[in-house]
Amino acid sequence: MALTPLTTALRRELQAGLAIPACPLALNAQRRWDERHQRALVRYYIAAGAGGLAVAVHTTQFAIRDPQHGLFQPLLELVAEEMAASAAGRDRLRIAGVCGSTPQAINEVTCAAQTGYHAALLSLGAWRTAPEADVLAHVAAVGRVLPIIGFYLQPAVGGRVLSYAFWRKLAELESVIAIKIAPFNRYQTLDVMRAVAESGRTDLALYTGNDDHIVGDLLTPYRFTVNGRIVEQRMVGGLLGHWAVWTRTAVALHAECRRVAETGSAIPLELLRRGQAVTDANAAFFDAAHGFAGCIAGLHEVLRRQGLLEGTWCLDPDETLSPGQAQEIDRVLAAYPELNDDAFVELHRDAWLK
Repeated sequence: MALTPLTTALRRELQAGLAIPACPLALNAQRRWDERHQRALVRYYIAAGAGGLAVAVHTTQFAIRDPQHGLFQPLLELVAEEMAASAAGRDRLRIAGVCGSTPQAINEVTCAAQTGYHAALLSLGAWRTAPEADVLAHVAAVGRVLPIIGFYLQPAVGGRVLSYAFWRKLAELESVIAIKIAPFNRYQTLDVMRAVAESGRTDLALYTGNDDHIVGDLLTPYRFTVNGRIVEQRMVGGLLGHWAVWTRTAVALHAECRRVAETGSAIPLELLRRGQAVTDANAAFFDAAHGFAGCIAGLHEVLRRQGLLEGTWCLDPDETLSPGQAQEIDRVLAAYPELNDDAFVELHRDAWLK
């Protein structure tokens, strides 16, 4: 696939707010890539109304890069191909996860650019102890190949704490077009929101990755005084592992939150209640009780129950559901039937699996 620039139309969609799932990896019982179910997943997300997909990210499993698996480029190619085939006249944002040292990241982002991706979600897991100035230089280098979506990843799954000063300087990089804010921490979330407000950038798209506070993030106006005037920031969309499941209802929830935010109308109590239900469901799916050890397997389990995956297998045999996690998933399935999209999946699953 030829290089695919980020068009003005797609940039505007990103700025207006999209629901973007992080795409899981489909494996069979031998822990080998299952292309049939992988295509079905992409078809599901497009049919559910997702505005884009993020692939080769944490939810996809970082181990796809290991030479023994060699799945990074094949997976990017398949997802891009399937997204193009399922576009139905509408291009959707293709985001590739990029990680590692600068040479590795340059190789990955170059592959993503050549495979038809519009932007790179840049993980800084390999830079946990590096000076922030070095991290910023790394971001700038990768941004010469593709537009960058900055990423504040929680330390529990490989991220690091980054200062307000870091985000203030990152916001000044022209190649940075959006930031996924996912520290699972209110104070650190505020650091990013304030840094962008004080940078003067009005074109940066801010996305929640705080799977424990999705609705709250989408509804909350963040106000700061900058040079004597009030600047208001909002998170306009979500780029979320949680939205890899029950995607149809997630897209509708995002749209409802955006309507409330854009009109400035009073927030319905029902919407706040649903936000707490989403957080409760996320605790089960992401295995919050065990420090997120079963977060990927938990998403796989939900998709398995819907018939979109054959099992919960991960590339790492030790990465499984935690004790009691299946029962927790049972509980939230029973408690919040309004959140699932089982009927939608049942109606279309056979066609997606062809």
